[in-house]
Amino acid sequence: MAGEAESRMLDVTAFFENAGVTRFHVWLLVISSFVTLFDGLDFSLISFTLPYLRDELHLTDAMMGLVTSAAFLGQMIGSLAGSYIADLYGRRPVIIWCTLLGAAFTFVTGFAASAEMIIGLRFLGGLAIGGLLAPAWSLNIECMPSGKKATAVTIIMLGFSIGGAAAGQVTNLLAPDYGWQWVFFACGAGTMALALILLFTLPESARWMVAKGKPAPLISKALSRFDPAAADIPYTGFTLPDERKTRGESPWAKTADLFRGALAFITPVIWFTYFFSSFAIYMRVSFSVIFLEMLGVDRIEGTNIGSAGGLIGAVGGVLLLAVTEKRGPLWIALAPLLGVPAMLAVGWGLTGGPWFIPIIVFGTIMVGIGHAAVISMTTIYYPSAIRSTGGGWASFVAKFAAVAAPIVGAAWFIHDRDAVLNGYSFTGYCLAGVAIGVVALAVYAKRLHAERALEAATA
Repeated sequence: MAGEAESRMLDVTAFFENAGVTRFHVWLLVISSFVTLFDGLDFSLISFTLPYLRDELHLTDAMMGLVTSAAFLGQMIGSLAGSYIADLYGRRPVIIWCTLLGAAFTFVTGFAASAEMIIGLRFLGGLAIGGLLAPAWSLNIECMPSGKKATAVTIIMLGFSIGGAAAGQVTNLLAPDYGWQWVFFACGAGTMALALILLFTLPESARWMVAKGKPAPLISKALSRFDPAAADIPYTGFTLPDERKTRGESPWAKTADLFRGALAFITPVIWFTYFFSSFAIYMRVSFSVIFLEMLGVDRIEGTNIGSAGGLIGAVGGVLLLAVTEKRGPLWIALAPLLGVPAMLAVGWGLTGGPWFIPIIVFGTIMVGIGHAAVISMTTIYYPSAIRSTGGGWASFVAKFAAVAAPIVGAAWFIHDRDAVLNGYSFTGYCLAGVAIGVVALAVYAKRLHAERALEAATA
């Protein structure tokens, strides 16, 4: 630190590597996890309230697919818009505004009196939820030391999974006695309270400010939250030696930067893997309760199975990354590879008796672990100036699967028992695609590291 102080230039990459994981890192992870928790809560409500909506509004199978996919379509568009704005104007304002808007649209959904109104409001809510996820990932990745970045993302998305699981319990608590409307009222109000907390506590990314050339005093103030000594040294400049320069601020320039060098291989592989993982997870999110109902499982028990399986899967994703992140992404393939035989066993009718529920729960957990791990890899390979854009594009592509999953599920997999079993088989095939993508990602990640090491040595 002495040499850096004398030159008044600070290597921000080295700063975060030397700082390790501080108390402020922990606080940032906690508040970010609460952001995704409430978003997961608001987003997943439609899945658990769908049986009540179906009965009260007399929804057809096709209409149920549209009601469910509306939020996914909103997420798809919001992921591109929110991530690009976050790379231009900062992670903090996008996260706060999206949380506020998501809360408002969730609350108002409780007043909806028709399927068309619900579709419109869930689409708008999806825009807000989709817009904040990549900025939230980026905010935490950009302050973590190496070996902790992917784990940080899985911890953040653990909040999303906890919220999704809580949506089932909130529905069980409120919907039977007070109606599905109060589920949306309660969750929207809780999210609004969080948005007010964020307004006074959420920081901006120091790495993003350096990449954008923001004033030195603002950067020093941001860094002092991790190390108070940074505020006492009058730095006049900051560097990010581990990041290449990007080529422009337009959406086209930022998108083109996602395909420079080894990223030309990594970006398509991320999209491929995230697509198949999303199809598997959103088939579960959209129809887990209805699938189990049609296989003879009580509605309340089916809700509990979906909630518990999703939550355990998210926790498993954190544990998997915490143990294996430094060893490379290949280990992520373990979860989908274990999930494939479980889902196929159910789909092919090879399970029964006391093994039926445990195998479904195990398969559900493997879907969740794999998805959490795949999400963690969507932004860590990009420079700070385009990191959020990279995550946004990955989410955009994945949301094609999220939109298609409930529509395909409603058209093909909920007519009778045999159709439901085909739905479980299809999920198994999606997990096989995830495993293939992860193996390819591991190969190209090595090329990227070698490329960056050569660039650093040349510089």
